[in-house]
Amino acid sequence: MAINKIQQGLRLSRRTLLIAGTAIGLNLMVPFSMAASDEILQSRSYVDITSLDPSNYLNAVDEDVMGAIYSKLIYFKPGNKWEWELQAAESIEQIDATHIKFKLKEGIKFSNGFGEMTAEDVKFSFERAAFGENPAAAADWGGALEEVEVTGKYTGVIVLKKPYQPLWNLALSYAAGNIISKKAYESVGSFTNQPPASSGPYVVKEWRPKQKVILERNPDYYGEPSAYKEIHINQIDDEKTAEIAFESGNLDVTRISMSSVQSYRETPPNNSQLQVFPSLFYVWLGINFENPKLQDPRVRQAIQYATDVPSILQASYFGEAEASTGIIAPGLLGHREQSLIPPNADIAKAKALLAEAGVNNLELTLDVLNKATNVTTAQIIQALLSQIGIKVNINQHEAGSFWTLGSEKAGERWKNIELILNRYSMVPDPYYATVNFITSQKGKWNWERFSSAEFDELNEAAQAELDLEKRNQMYQRMQDLMEQSGSYRFITHEAEPLAIRNTVAAGLRPDGRPLYRHFKPAN
Repeated sequence: MAINKIQQGLRLSRRTLLIAGTAIGLNLMVPFSMAASDEILQSRSYVDITSLDPSNYLNAVDEDVMGAIYSKLIYFKPGNKWEWELQAAESIEQIDATHIKFKLKEGIKFSNGFGEMTAEDVKFSFERAAFGENPAAAADWGGALEEVEVTGKYTGVIVLKKPYQPLWNLALSYAAGNIISKKAYESVGSFTNQPPASSGPYVVKEWRPKQKVILERNPDYYGEPSAYKEIHINQIDDEKTAEIAFESGNLDVTRISMSSVQSYRETPPNNSQLQVFPSLFYVWLGINFENPKLQDPRVRQAIQYATDVPSILQASYFGEAEASTGIIAPGLLGHREQSLIPPNADIAKAKALLAEAGVNNLELTLDVLNKATNVTTAQIIQALLSQIGIKVNINQHEAGSFWTLGSEKAGERWKNIELILNRYSMVPDPYYATVNFITSQKGKWNWERFSSAEFDELNEAAQAELDLEKRNQMYQRMQDLMEQSGSYRFITHEAEPLAIRNTVAAGLRPDGRPLYRHFKPAN
């Protein structure tokens, strides 16, 4: 059977994998200073930072760094529960559905002599992010911000146009909630990766593009001094290369590949431990709703039923990841306990659906990012669909090409999408995930070009719903609609396996993302 052959080919020894990783990765290695120091923490990111301006951020690594150099009113707590705590705010209170009153702590200083943080800085930062041109920052505020009223040097009221529940787990506690100095910004006009002033426990010491970001202790920080003198965030996109760096003692913490989880669990590298966290990533096979070959819903459903998720999890994730039921991970509001279509394939039903549609000799393309896990998954799907008579041609793309495939602004390639293997991430509010699939996102992030009036209406209503159970049901219904459309075969939320040096007490979100201000040497 084709799947078995693929799986046999994937059963490489750890040594073989390390050799392969070395061969492809050594040219990407960057010089390190040795890790395991009480003075310097050596960490790793999979991409470079793009912008440390909160109103222009683009990726999660930007926020990893911004969370260490700025302050927010509230911020996610480290630990295994999604909770937030006060940071720059001394108090914050929702006084009605559209008004949130806050008071800043006194004495929060911006570096480089830009003075004390005031409510004017909060107003400048939030309105600039919410009303700016960066889709990511504006989306975090969801079009809900009316204004920030300044009522005193340290006090203000966030005024919303409409009730907006993602405020707490997204707008205030994620990237667009970082507060910058109005005076510092106006002194430079604009900035990207060299902020003119910081208020967090660290400041940016140096940025070496495509190599590393070095943070150093902020001497003007108002709170307890940072535990580390410096944090080096090394960019290593290949996980096998990162594992070599960790095993040779050049990294203190890194995400490792799923293929290495078992060996790290059984025999962790010297003076280290493995920790595996539930991930907020979601992976799915997208089936273009509008493509002429796929407009018959029975054809899309046949592909759903023929895709055997357990085979993908075994071959691509080495049995270390669970099947997903939608785009919202377990533990979050809106998570479904079960999907409508079981994870196991039903080949007979898939064949029957194709026969009813009168389709045979169908040939499709599957676009995929050229990462090993993604390519393996694509090969499994290729083998599975061959069992119902669908020939699949796999198109591998570099990151720059892949991430513009569905964008109408990037040319005409979106018209050629038939099948696509995709992977997005989210923050712990379901709105952050569902907003990508509303009708107005076609040609932006909705690459399946799915469109449902009910879905769009629910997405709008759920933002404002104060009753948590009603909100929970709304998001579950939205995932039902996605699955019933035939355009989505949900695969997994993956997992976040981290190798951590025993000398490090890592401050991590529940999904394993670093909260660098909370890292410290272990006792």
